Amino acid sequence: MGRGSEIVTVFGSASPLPDSPAYNLAFELGAALARAQLTVCNGGYGGTMEAGARGAKSAGGATIGIITDFYPKKQANEWIDTVFRTADAPERLLSLVRTGNAFVVLPGGTGTLLELAAVWEFMNKGIIGPRPVVLLGGFWNRLVEGVRSHLLLEGRADASRLIQVAESCEECVAMITQTLRGGIHGSGT
Repeated sequence: MGRGSEIVTVFGSASPLPDSPAYNLAFELGAALARAQLTVCNGGYGGTMEAGARGAKSAGGATIGIITDFYPKKQANEWIDTVFRTADAPERLLSLVRTGNAFVVLPGGTGTLLELAAVWEFMNKGIIGPRPVVLLGGFWNRLVEGVRSHLLLEGRADASRLIQVAESCEECVAMITQTLRGGIHGSGT
């Protein structure tokens, strides 16, 4: 698979263009993950997916892209080493989740929100084992706090305990490596 046997699935937007702040953040994250000998997995297309893979390759890392026949004309970006193709978007989402030993969530739209919600709920319900989930930057903080407040008002368990927030790529990678290399992680599949 490349340098790292542990795989970090990164969720983010397909929209950012090269040299935009979001693209640059994803590039920096991909490079930081690769330097920590972690394999970068993402949806394989453009925007932050391209940037993260490109960053990982710039640091000598390995990359995985999970794409779908739902977009028949789209191909994986050129920085993806290993491509897995799924039949449809729901299968792609499940493959992205199953592949990751850890997850990083970048700013994004409804697709990224769906990815975050799936990982969060699958862990909350025990469908997948506990794995690091790190939100990079403050973009999702209000959402997480809103869910936390709602659950606490209902007297239910605080599902936000499954989520960490990092302000920098270095902090994000440190959170992931501390958890993964400390032996507290799922197997990925």
